[in-house]
Amino acid sequence: MKLPNIKNAQVSGKKVFLRADLDVPVVNEKVMDEARLRAWFPTLHYLLNNRAKVILAGHLGRPKGIANKEFSLEPVAKWLGVQTKLKAKMAELDDFPGWKFADNLFLLENLRFYKEEEDPLVSSGQVFAKRLAGLADIYVNDAFAVSHRNQASVSGIPKYLPHFAGFRLEEEVKILSELMKDPKRPLVVIVGGAKIETKLPLIDKMHDFADYVLVGGKLVTEATTLMKLQHEKQDKIRSALLVSEMQDSGMDITPESTENFLQIIKLAKTVVWNGPVGKVEDSKFSEQSRRLAKGIIKSGAYTVVGGGDTIAFLDKEKLLDKFSFYSIGGGAMLAFLSGDKLPGLEALS
Repeated sequence: MKLPNIKNAQVSGKKVFLRADLDVPVVNEKVMDEARLRAWFPTLHYLLNNRAKVILAGHLGRPKGIANKEFSLEPVAKWLGVQTKLKAKMAELDDFPGWKFADNLFLLENLRFYKEEEDPLVSSGQVFAKRLAGLADIYVNDAFAVSHRNQASVSGIPKYLPHFAGFRLEEEVKILSELMKDPKRPLVVIVGGAKIETKLPLIDKMHDFADYVLVGGKLVTEATTLMKLQHEKQDKIRSALLVSEMQDSGMDITPESTENFLQIIKLAKTVVWNGPVGKVEDSKFSEQSRRLAKGIIKSGAYTVVGGGDTIAFLDKEKLLDKFSFYSIGGGAMLAFLSGDKLPGLEALS
């Protein structure tokens, strides 16, 4: 997929709408996962160094179209100020056009405070996308994690503005495309986490892509469905499906399951991991995910990891930089590897 390169944009003196991934866990108004935020820094710095005025925008959580202080991006603005010395002026969409563009960096309040953001196909969503486009001269998407969403700020704005891909988005597409085209085999895909309704269909598709599919986390509560899938496609699939067992707590897989996974991982030349195998936000249930991570690193395989919870966990454990590549996308990464068309990428290309 050929994406328009941001270096071809004339950004000097222009207002640039930068769609970034701001959806990070916040506890007591403190950002708990910095990896997602760091991912789009090169694009932000490039724009500011080239004298653009940047309107940074994204969402946090699921406020369901209602302004709610619990989901405010104020903690992200404060984090930017402390970590990068970049002072991002918080801006309310309703206050435009009264913004003073003498400031070079604005952080637009949570886009999901507007219900129109999540439905750009209806007339109100299209109006909202056009309203957002009216803030800027150029649009840049550097939020791969939401590029599988058909939302006003993702697939709507590019209809009204010259549009480009940020550096991180380009890197995600390049590396994941190469992985799809010619991975070193055996290829092992590990799918964990809790979003059953999202990941079950993707596990199905992974059968045509991977040599082994290992399933953990809350997904194993659907073991019957997974086993039925394996049986129905046994003459058509290339991969072996291994579903872990859970400990009595139901919050982590058993040590035996982890060992079974690691025996397969030792054979791998490529490992793709999306979703932890335990409730890693609680340290009591993170041991098997930690063992799995260290085993993947030790395997010597080319390793790609993705998903918000997984990235946050590995970053906290100081293991993230030991993987070959980390994708800021969870569902977006799996959808891309499954061959789905991502609305955010289609809008750019």
